[in-house]
Amino acid sequence: MDKHRTFIDRLQDIVARQSDKTAFTFLQGGETESDHLSYQQLETQARAIAAVLQSYNATGEKALLLYQPGLEFITAFVGCLYAGVVAVPAYPPRANRSIDRVLSIVADADAKFALTTQDLQDKIEIKFHQAGNTGLQFIPTNPIEGDLADNWLKPDLTPDDLAFLQYTSGSTGKPKGVMVSHGNLLANSSAINRGFQNIPQHKVVSWLPPYHDMGLIGCIIQPMYVGLSMYMMPPVSFLQRPYRWLQAISKYRATTSGAPNFAYDLCVSQISEAQRETLDLSCWELAFSGAEPVRADTIKQFSEYFGTCGFRRKVFYPCYGMAESTLIITGGSKQEAPIFRNFQKQSLEENQAVISSTDTALDNQVTLVGCGQNFADQHLAIVNTDTLEECPEGQIGEIWASSSSTAQGYWNKAALTEYAFQGSLTGYPDVTFLRTGDLGFIQDGELFVTGRLKDLIIIRGRNHYPQDIELTVDSGHEAVRSGAVAAFAVEIEGEEKLVIVAEVKRTHLRKLDVAAVSKAIRKTIFQNHELNPYAIVLIKTGSIPKTSSGKIQRHACKAGFLDGSLNVVGESVKQSSGNSPKGLAPNVASEQGAVLTARHINSKQGTVIENWLVENIAQRLAVSKTQIDIREPF
Repeated sequence: MDKHRTFIDRLQDIVARQSDKTAFTFLQGGETESDHLSYQQLETQARAIAAVLQSYNATGEKALLLYQPGLEFITAFVGCLYAGVVAVPAYPPRANRSIDRVLSIVADADAKFALTTQDLQDKIEIKFHQAGNTGLQFIPTNPIEGDLADNWLKPDLTPDDLAFLQYTSGSTGKPKGVMVSHGNLLANSSAINRGFQNIPQHKVVSWLPPYHDMGLIGCIIQPMYVGLSMYMMPPVSFLQRPYRWLQAISKYRATTSGAPNFAYDLCVSQISEAQRETLDLSCWELAFSGAEPVRADTIKQFSEYFGTCGFRRKVFYPCYGMAESTLIITGGSKQEAPIFRNFQKQSLEENQAVISSTDTALDNQVTLVGCGQNFADQHLAIVNTDTLEECPEGQIGEIWASSSSTAQGYWNKAALTEYAFQGSLTGYPDVTFLRTGDLGFIQDGELFVTGRLKDLIIIRGRNHYPQDIELTVDSGHEAVRSGAVAAFAVEIEGEEKLVIVAEVKRTHLRKLDVAAVSKAIRKTIFQNHELNPYAIVLIKTGSIPKTSSGKIQRHACKAGFLDGSLNVVGESVKQSSGNSPKGLAPNVASEQGAVLTARHINSKQGTVIENWLVENIAQRLAVSKTQIDIREPF
């Protein structure tokens, strides 16, 4: 365990030992060094921001952090820690987008302050006033001069004092704030470092969003905890051109970097052989993978494709964690290769993990990737959710964990906190467990995650609650019957894809314009959740599966979608390079597929420009070029 009482104490020790060392470097556009912070500069600016906050009597209050990815966010976050202010990181609202989520966070956290940059303040403050929120005190931090650091007074904090609120989407659209203390930060940082084995001489590269657990705890807090150098780029720079991520690792000789599973797939599909030849990934010692299911095929394909430029499969580090445990819960040994095991498919469906024999047919087995072992000083249990008793080895149940990393609960949500954070088990006296909501089993000490107890949708490393998406679809088009929508994920070509099943109002069945309704639903989902559904299935009035109490049965909807048993009146399905699920009729494989070939352009120059635009838009959205309708506005 860490000897320090707060993260402030830990960071001050690091600064005292290596004040001139570069802590963070920001890569504008993913390639150009535009800003640097030494450890001394980081602390000086943080103390100056803290002094300003203290002048507003902000100690103990909540402060919203609204920043674009960059070093200003880091100094503001650390400044809150130094002031004893509870930081509330949030995605800054985009132009022409609703600020409802940010307003919900402000209301839930009872935030009194908002830290941001001067240019963002001018844009965001207007939105808040238009929404009727005039009580938030905005403080731009980029004009704050370092000489104010001398006015800082170190607050009297304990390990139990809150460091920040980590907001996750709520199941009914209302965000939940996970209460992370200084003690939680130190404990989880220590656990991460025991797994990653980082030392001050190491370097980290990250494109992950800095506002939440993997990007914040794993790629900003962890470097400060160890005292190493970190190179940071905006997430969009990676999504536009995945080559930039690996290029930065190669250029700066990074030892540690990682991302959700989809990012590794994107590198294989988007990085050309010519680009690959410019890379030297032999420096990469730990490639962590988490936040969404870790797939064996992804590890194999990435390792094979980038093996020619020095990448080694054993570098992969599958791990498991969540915001409610600050970040990491399990991880493997850095020196060992990832663990792949084949299990009987039918046995997994029956909540038993039975290893496949060598003669088991491939379509009757599932390959799972181990997500590491339990860390010291942590209780880890697999629990039968019906009996609330611990499962024997090899039996699937809910994953429960208890350690100093486990957060304090959900802010202002006593009932949810009691359910999720105060589980008890026979044989564990005086231990309260975090109920993760994830399903898995332990075999030979290794944790294998098999699914989710509830209906949480994880796509590209981001969590989406189906209730939130369903609520969006309700108002997406007047033909949709309110309260009769199901959102769920299916696996297509190794990736989770979003599917929407929606009842159509009886009054719209006769003259239903499937294309128009589907288009409206796609538009509103993308605007509100930044997702493009794989399939939208419109079904007959009164036919969506429900429980006796009127709740939507998403699992039954998913089963009906996959086996073709839904009472379908219209479908819109994105094109796929592979096979579609069984239930999809070939005549609805795509409503957009031939748009480009049907278009006649007289100008040769116009065609070149148009093709270039289509290719770039498709790459940024990570979709096929045939799915871009050139008749649509940007």
